[in-house]
Amino acid sequence: MKYTEDSIKSLDWREHIRLRPGMYIGKLGDGSAYDDGIYVLIKEIIDNCIDEHIMGFGKSIEIQVSREMVRVRDYGRGIPLGKLVDCVSRINTGGKYDGEAFTKSVGLNGVGTKAVNALSKSFMVQSFRDGCTRTARFEKGILHEESKNLPIADKNGTYVEFVPDGEIFRNFHFIHEFIEEQLWNYAYLNAGLSLYLNGKKFFSKDGLLDLLQRKAPADSIRYPIVHLKGDDIEMVFTHGDQYGEEHYSFVNGQYTTQGGTHLAAYREAMVKTIREFYKKDFDAFDVRASIIGAISLRVQEPVFESQTKTKLGSQHMAPGGLALRSFVGDFIKRELDNYLHKHPAVADALLKRIVQSERERKDMAGIKKLANERAKKANLHNRKLRDCRLHYHEGKLEGHYNSTLFITEGDSASGSITKARHVETQAVFSLRGKPLNCYGLKKKVVYENEEFNLLQHALQIEDGLEGLRYNRIVIATDADVDGMHIRLLMMSFFLQFFPDLVREGHLYILETPLFRVRNKQETVYCYSESEKQEAMKRLGTRAEVTRFKGLGEISPEEFGRFIGPDMRLEPIILKADMSIPKLLAYYMGKNSPERQQFIIENLRYEMDAPQGLALEAEEPAVPAVA
Repeated sequence: MKYTEDSIKSLDWREHIRLRPGMYIGKLGDGSAYDDGIYVLIKEIIDNCIDEHIMGFGKSIEIQVSREMVRVRDYGRGIPLGKLVDCVSRINTGGKYDGEAFTKSVGLNGVGTKAVNALSKSFMVQSFRDGCTRTARFEKGILHEESKNLPIADKNGTYVEFVPDGEIFRNFHFIHEFIEEQLWNYAYLNAGLSLYLNGKKFFSKDGLLDLLQRKAPADSIRYPIVHLKGDDIEMVFTHGDQYGEEHYSFVNGQYTTQGGTHLAAYREAMVKTIREFYKKDFDAFDVRASIIGAISLRVQEPVFESQTKTKLGSQHMAPGGLALRSFVGDFIKRELDNYLHKHPAVADALLKRIVQSERERKDMAGIKKLANERAKKANLHNRKLRDCRLHYHEGKLEGHYNSTLFITEGDSASGSITKARHVETQAVFSLRGKPLNCYGLKKKVVYENEEFNLLQHALQIEDGLEGLRYNRIVIATDADVDGMHIRLLMMSFFLQFFPDLVREGHLYILETPLFRVRNKQETVYCYSESEKQEAMKRLGTRAEVTRFKGLGEISPEEFGRFIGPDMRLEPIILKADMSIPKLLAYYMGKNSPERQQFIIENLRYEMDAPQGLALEAEEPAVPAVA
């Protein structure tokens, strides 16, 4: 390879963003994961609207999302008309560098809107300011049209519409549950702000208290939610009966999904304050077991570890100011200690939950030790796991976001996936028959059941998600009744014992084609009856139709198409207002009259020409899991 002056290249802002989009919006994806890039595009535009609201301008934001297009209108001050084009197409340009125009903002780098512009097939921005308006239209970041200042009677503010570029976001689609969750977070962090998504209103009066009441319904908690609020800091928490910890952390209205210095300070201060209040050296695990909480901070010029702002790296509240860890620790020590003294009933309930966690941990110690020894021994000869080379916990910052574990049924299916997979980032775990129904069982069954024990060790989630080895856990079963049953059993396992894995968007169902329709010129893979009929119509009556009844029937050569870049995944979405115990009881408990009645009411008739009339029970929509 020659290395000369010709090897040195300079890219303009648009070319660089399109060449290295991961630097600006994280992983691309097709919209099947909540942190895929198309949702970051929406967030970058709304962040600017939120910054206007924080500065005291604009009490509502209107968002419309259709199949491909996103439209956002705020009622802030509006971009200064003479700088409209620069603000959306000139890198490192914006009002956030002026400390007087924006304080405690999340959009600090002058990059966000430019990234949306460059990565959009079409992008339009319009500013309304003091009775005048100006519009600019772009395609893939290139300016195509700019209007002059025109008189208008509309309220001040900014309007943006864009269509993500299909060349970059292949086969993308919007999942509205992910967008709605984004908007709820904006509402909780900006009490009094009204957001509208396709006409649906998102509004919060009491901030983080509303968030936790939605995440932890009254029938699932041990004591009333503790809500503490001060200057630039707000926190809430309670304890329930779920396994693990559940934390939500925010900085300047940004949901920091990977936490950071503020969340670490919060978790540390909680344990320290509770130990001092009860004058007992509790194990930190027992204090935080089954806790659900949230913390929000306002910080001047926060430092994030990437442009996507999912992890806070700031050590101080402001340059040269108070140490962030001390600020959070002092607040919690003072306010939580006062609260527990004033509310003895809450203090008693909190103590009982900690003591219960301590007892359960000690009871499990012997079982866990034996299970760990069995798992280590089994790994020497275990062929259940065909591992990959790159893992999620090892490379979060390097971009290995898409390491995937396929959970399959039987040797034939796992054999096809194993031969077709990408060995760098795709692993396969093979089940032996149908797994155990976990509903109503205690967590010790995870250690006593060989398959569950080996699976949790393969995932490395025994003590939380910090060491999670795969970003996507994909249940891959046959498209028949047995395959559906295995799906439900595996979903029950994760919901019962590792609900945070589901909440954080790591669990998926693999969609594989039901039919192959082909003639001598073309082969079409179809995922539904309607797709099959359309393909048969297009390819002609002589087309050959094959029905795939099991994954093992699909050759490795074909399977490679279905687990490659165009892989279709159905995310398991746990809605915040649904109780996991109620969900599991409904689907996996005894055959209740309510479930029987639901099935009866949803019976439907299907006419199939070759086979005549068939009576089927339609698969009911899962109330909390899409």
